[in-house]
Amino acid sequence: MTAPSPLAPERSPELPPLSGVRFASASCGIRYRGRTDLMVALIESGATVAGVFTRSLTPGAPVDWCRQCLPRGKARAIVVNSGNANVFTGRAGRQVVQQTADAMAKIAGCHPREVYIASTGVIGEPPPGEKIVAGLAPAAAGAEADAWLAAAQAIMTTDTFPKLATARTEIDGVPVAISGFAKGSGMLGPDMATMLAFLFTDAAIPARMLQELLKTANERSFNSITVDGDTSTSDTVLLIATGKAAHKRVTRAGDPRLKGFRQALDRVMIDLAQQIVRDGEGAEKFVTIEVNGAASPRAARRIGLAIGNSPLVKTAIAAGDANWGRIVMAVGKAGEKADRDRLAISVGGVRITEKGGPVPGYDEAPVARHMAGREIRIAVDLGIGKGRWTVWTCDLTHRYIDINGSYRS
Repeated sequence: MTAPSPLAPERSPELPPLSGVRFASASCGIRYRGRTDLMVALIESGATVAGVFTRSLTPGAPVDWCRQCLPRGKARAIVVNSGNANVFTGRAGRQVVQQTADAMAKIAGCHPREVYIASTGVIGEPPPGEKIVAGLAPAAAGAEADAWLAAAQAIMTTDTFPKLATARTEIDGVPVAISGFAKGSGMLGPDMATMLAFLFTDAAIPARMLQELLKTANERSFNSITVDGDTSTSDTVLLIATGKAAHKRVTRAGDPRLKGFRQALDRVMIDLAQQIVRDGEGAEKFVTIEVNGAASPRAARRIGLAIGNSPLVKTAIAAGDANWGRIVMAVGKAGEKADRDRLAISVGGVRITEKGGPVPGYDEAPVARHMAGREIRIAVDLGIGKGRWTVWTCDLTHRYIDINGSYRS
């Protein structure tokens, strides 16, 4: 296993058991040797599900399957393999998904369309369906309620550390938990999500409402990060509500009683999204980009991503070069309304530009010191509206080339 990213958290949080779900992992030899590569989540009857998926027009067979399952609003199991993405694999890939769902449905005692499937890894190689199916029963037999860490480790590819997060809140005074894990390190310019993320709550929320809550939180989290601007073919985020918490029935997503739940869901998803950026392939610096004064929130987000996706901006950050001209360039190319003479840029809290040029007497020294650190903050004010958004990204180092140049070897 590769050494953890220098931006990794000091330790993974310990996630307590969540009523209604158990996890298991197994080593099936799908691609990796000496590590787990299959994750199974067993969910008790009565759970609801929400999901968001990649907008890529070349999605994997598991994404198509999950989209077809989602209208049922029910989930009894999740099966995830790493090492093989099952993308662009034709009929063989679709058959593996069907066989996996059928086998898992027998184990869980449910309909195959209540089994959600995700895969991550190399694109274009036929998946070893027999290895995946053979690993299901032994894995499920050892499922445990507290096996969060092992589940997170089983879905990793080029990740250097497992990504977990948890939060507690209340609905009607009844304690409610939200916990989850994710994977992602490269091929990350989400047009919906990360690569893979699985969230669980013991709240009792109908599927339609759960979908609303997930979609909204997704925009502020997984849809606001980028590592390299490339949208994965396999992006999948699932939110499962087991319904085990004994609070009163919730009837609409905008119910004031859900305020705490929405905030907790945001915290968990933003935490996971930021961990993904901190594990960006070859990343050495974590970058927060705050855009204010844009024509709309959508415009602010688009400008933030233009900055975060710019190879010139990202390589300047990697070198600790306070080349703010590249930020000006990225704002201008975003395709959103901007006024050169109103644009203000700050780095590390130091105002650099205003009124169409550098601040009189601008001293680059404190900005250079900030750029030499691990945590970089860029603030852009368009000065034309009230739109604001925050985007997270990382720098671009030669290690990114090293990792992806040898990915299949």
